[in-house]
Formats: sequence, C-alpha cells, structure tokens
Amino acid sequence: MNVMINGEARDIPDDATVAAVVDLLGLSEVPVVVQRNDDIVERGRYADVTLAEGDVLELVRFVGGG
Repeated sequence: MNVMINGEARDIPDDATVAAVVDLLGLSEVPVVVQRNDDIVERGRYADVTLAEGDVLELVRFVGGG
C-alpha cells in the first residue's frame, strides 16, 4: 500500500503498523514522534495503530547537541 512519509511516497506492506514503519526506517532504537494524518500517535500505541492506504506520516526524531 502507498503512504506518504515525511513528504515522500513510500510503498509499505498491507496492514503495516506505525511500529512496523518505524522499524522499517531503522528508527526503533531512537526517540521518535509520529504524526499520522495530523494526529500525534502515542508511543505506547505504535504497535496497535494499523496504517491505511493514503495515510500521511511525519516522523521526527530528537537529536542532541550543543
């Protein structure tokens, strides 16, 4: 199925969850905030939220520095 991730069209497996996409992008080990269709997804629900065709995701990860 096709979704938009950070402004880029991506093909992901059908019935993929937010957690699966985070893992697919190699971000499962870093703090990341996911917005799905203008709503923030709570981190504890990533595995429970199944994506649908045409969903729009924005993923933001935090980077420390000084």
